[in-house]
Amino acid sequence: MLDNVIFFCKFAASWLLPPGIFLLALVYLVRRLWKAAKRRLAAFVSSLALIMYLLSTPLISSLLVKELEGTYNPPENPTGDVIIMLGGGAFGDVPDIDGMGVLTSIPSSRLLTAVRLHKKLGLPILLSGGQVYQNTGNEADIARRVLLSLGVAPEKIIVENKSRTTGQNARFSAEILREKGLLHPILVTSAAHMERAVLNFAKNGVEVTAYPTDYLASKATTFHYNYLAPSAEALFDTSVVLRERLRTMVTKYIE
Repeated sequence: MLDNVIFFCKFAASWLLPPGIFLLALVYLVRRLWKAAKRRLAAFVSSLALIMYLLSTPLISSLLVKELEGTYNPPENPTGDVIIMLGGGAFGDVPDIDGMGVLTSIPSSRLLTAVRLHKKLGLPILLSGGQVYQNTGNEADIARRVLLSLGVAPEKIIVENKSRTTGQNARFSAEILREKGLLHPILVTSAAHMERAVLNFAKNGVEVTAYPTDYLASKATTFHYNYLAPSAEALFDTSVVLRERLRTMVTKYIE
């Protein structure tokens, strides 16, 4: 009984916060337009509201995310001669345990996977990612400091700290791989980002072993009525999928 009350309160609260409150506002607008006999405009606004609602529900966002993240699965016994970890965000002016600068949640998850693979396989780690904006940190440099604090030997760390896009990640990393004679990289990045990352490396003549991590959705197929409640988190996940699909298409057919 208590669980049902908690779930219902969460469902109700979702309509008082964005994007739920904006959806209610659109419903009210549709009602006013309909009463004012502006039927075509009311139908248009209601269609937009319905699309926004669906894209902001965990039910739809999880389906979209699972399809994208299912493109690659982590191999049970990966083999290679280097681990490449792609950056994904950092703050340079935030204090950390042993210095200034921290990785955001996405590259932190990638780093954890890269370190565990390093401990298991003994391979060097190539960190790829520079400073994207003026108010962000240099991703590879910060990641290197974190790796050292976790006990990774300096000679096992390779830094590529100039790239600002996935395309540059692949191009600059490919140059380092050729210089060092590394031929079989294991690529670590977020599962939702992996398809585009693999494509960029392939365009630079590098065949990678994909090791996705940082999953946004569970692989389980359960249902709860709260999955129909709009949420900012679900809308964000949906935007991640749409962004990745668009950028992958651009990489395939334009770049």
